[in-house]
Amino acid sequence: MLWFIGIGITGPDSLSLRARQIISECDIVYFEQFTSPIKEQNSYEIRSIVKGEFRLGPRWLVEDGREILDAARGKKVALLSYGDPYIATTHIELRVRAVLEGIQTDTVHASSAITSLIGECGLHYYKVGRTVTIMSGIRPSTAYYTIFENLKLGSHTVVLLEYNQNRGFFLSPVEAFKSLLEEEREQVRKVVSDSLYAIVASRIGFEDQKITAGKISSLLDKDFGKAPHTIVIPGTLHFTESDALKALAECADMPEENTPKIEKISAQMMRKYVPMVRRALEQIAPHYSDAKEFAGVLENADLYIRDAERFFEQGKDELAILSIGYADGLVDALRIAKGIEPEMNS
Repeated sequence: MLWFIGIGITGPDSLSLRARQIISECDIVYFEQFTSPIKEQNSYEIRSIVKGEFRLGPRWLVEDGREILDAARGKKVALLSYGDPYIATTHIELRVRAVLEGIQTDTVHASSAITSLIGECGLHYYKVGRTVTIMSGIRPSTAYYTIFENLKLGSHTVVLLEYNQNRGFFLSPVEAFKSLLEEEREQVRKVVSDSLYAIVASRIGFEDQKITAGKISSLLDKDFGKAPHTIVIPGTLHFTESDALKALAECADMPEENTPKIEKISAQMMRKYVPMVRRALEQIAPHYSDAKEFAGVLENADLYIRDAERFFEQGKDELAILSIGYADGLVDALRIAKGIEPEMNS
């Protein structure tokens, strides 16, 4: 039997009577220590409940899983974790393996810092988009585009920051902001800037928890104190979210929506390519003034440009991009046929 038990965000104090009873009845209790650092006092309190064996579970042991699964075949085993056990995908994978191997499993759910911090910030949970993690030493391109896609939908982005158990290392919010700004210089999509509004949720569930909010420019010189920290990039803000954020957070700047600052990639492409292709068509047309057999090609190129603008106004972005692409292809073919070099755009 293998139990997956969450101990919540405040530690053993939040354990239900049912969870305590299960823990006390288990032959072996593992307390995993890689999704969040284990406080010494919490470890001591859990040990006082356990009547069987108590073992700490480092990342390699839980990810490998064989020791836990072997024990669970003939004994009652529990895997404890902070928050809810299934926030960690490793635990889901371990449970699936157990089920496939015929090992009975069960779960005691609990609150998670990831879900709790949204309410602590005063935000609406149903507006949260895809969650992402930023790691040290790795370009945050996935985080960058996740923020971008979420903002286009008006959704909030929860950005988790690396915790390395072996090194006792937490990535700081400031380093995460700097890496996102550096990624912007590479991507040039105008997603992350000094004016991007961000929220830093620090030590959620601890007595010294703190919520700090402001533009990145205002947060870069902040001392957020002890880890762990989580960043939230808000999308559109309902007025009740703005009011709650002002009441619940230390705001270096008044709450701002980020979504209105975002321009879709399709809009960026249209803004660049429509005038460029139109200029190219105007440049090439005089070279075919006496070639009536090409009149239809020139007309089609012009119609494709007009179609692109019309589709874009109708919100049919994909058709708009396809149309301007067709126009560009026709103009390029006409240009190459005459040996004309394209105009260089700065």
